[in-house]
Amino acid sequence: MPSLMILIPLFGIIALNLIFAGSVKMRRWAFVFALALFVLQIAVAVFYHPAFRNNSLERIDSFFRMAFFIDHLTFIMFICIGLVSIASLFVARYTMPDESGRFKFTNLLILASLGMSGIVMVKDIFSLYVFMEITAVASFLLIAYPKTIESLEGSFKYLILSSVATVLMLSSIGLLLLVSGSTSFTEIAAGIDGSRGSAFVLLAIGLFICGLFIKGGLVPFHGWLPDAYMAAPAPVSILLAGIVTKAAGIYTMIRIVTTLFPYNQAVNSVIMLIGTISIFVGAIAAIGQDNFKRMLAYSSISQVGYIILGLGAGTGLGIAGAVFHLFNHSVFKSLLFVNSAVVEKETGTCSMNEMGGISQKMPVTGTTSVIAFLSTCGMPPLSGFWSKLIIVVALWQAGHHVYSALAVIASVITLAYFLSMQRRVFFGKLKAGLENIKDADRGVLGVSIILAAVIVGVGVFFPFVYTTLISPVKEILIR
Repeated sequence: MPSLMILIPLFGIIALNLIFAGSVKMRRWAFVFALALFVLQIAVAVFYHPAFRNNSLERIDSFFRMAFFIDHLTFIMFICIGLVSIASLFVARYTMPDESGRFKFTNLLILASLGMSGIVMVKDIFSLYVFMEITAVASFLLIAYPKTIESLEGSFKYLILSSVATVLMLSSIGLLLLVSGSTSFTEIAAGIDGSRGSAFVLLAIGLFICGLFIKGGLVPFHGWLPDAYMAAPAPVSILLAGIVTKAAGIYTMIRIVTTLFPYNQAVNSVIMLIGTISIFVGAIAAIGQDNFKRMLAYSSISQVGYIILGLGAGTGLGIAGAVFHLFNHSVFKSLLFVNSAVVEKETGTCSMNEMGGISQKMPVTGTTSVIAFLSTCGMPPLSGFWSKLIIVVALWQAGHHVYSALAVIASVITLAYFLSMQRRVFFGKLKAGLENIKDADRGVLGVSIILAAVIVGVGVFFPFVYTTLISPVKEILIR
């Protein structure tokens, strides 16, 4: 089964560009939509697999020269990949009138999906790196797609910093190979355990973690992220913010930290410090933004900081909160970027100072934006409240009282800049010249409503969601 996650996108790209290149154009969009649904279907099938339901790790060796595995964390990532890909695809259909442009986008979306599926399934560190680079290459091209000065600049910044991350991670892999004699997670973990306290091992760990900080857009390695999110086309911004940085940076950090060097106090301390700095730098920077997408980009940096803070707590509860917030962030941030795409297309601008009162003309977009930003701020009973609460409680129980208090204070700052956004964009008197705007088409509105329903549903049914989906994660990762 895991091999299909790689083979279907691979042969799909070949078929769409060679076999069906001159056929009905609609087939291309339908294939990518079916691929995203397939990812969700695989997630459901895996969830009901008997071995998976018994909380045991499912291991499958494919005909590739590598082994894949699927556990609860992989399952959650599959859901995120499927949901965000569908949202991005519908927005591309809505905002990209040029058929050739949509065709190029769908090709790169398939490539990114292939890379992310590989990232969340592999069980050796070099294969992980290979799939991360596949995802990165697709991302470079997606950001640069409009070929404007801003998009090329954003793509170039991402390329340069990602190249630095590549050097750091490859150097780390080389050092870990010398320590363990293998690139397998299991062998590396055993090698690190046998060389505990070695400066050689600490250097390897530090290099890899720094590379992941860059991939995840964390402070002080965040320079590429606001420009890339702002300059990229709307569907690309959704894909980047919703899942690409989560899969290539944050998921990988969770997997690596908990699998290779759990309970390392030095690593946890650095992670918590970087997470806290990212939370406050992102939140404070978001307050002063006029560009809608740029504000959401800085907000992403801040929210990712919460995920890293939960991971740094070093406890099962903290990691469960980190994974839960990763899922929630994928959903509510995707919804906010979907709505920003609708607003930009209808008003012709991303400047919030040129907007106002548009919820009168766009009621669905305005309402779902309120749901998304309240979840981001951690308002009960929405999904974001529960994941933030788990992280705060985990930090407090682990004795990190200062970090726990800072996490609560940052949520107030988040509320401040999102209230400012709602007031300038959706509330108040309708701005002159915007009398003829309207809500998006049914496809995009359907996506917005589904994402909003997930936010509300996960929050309302939190006990079931936590017990069934989130709690097993800490049992798999903390052994």
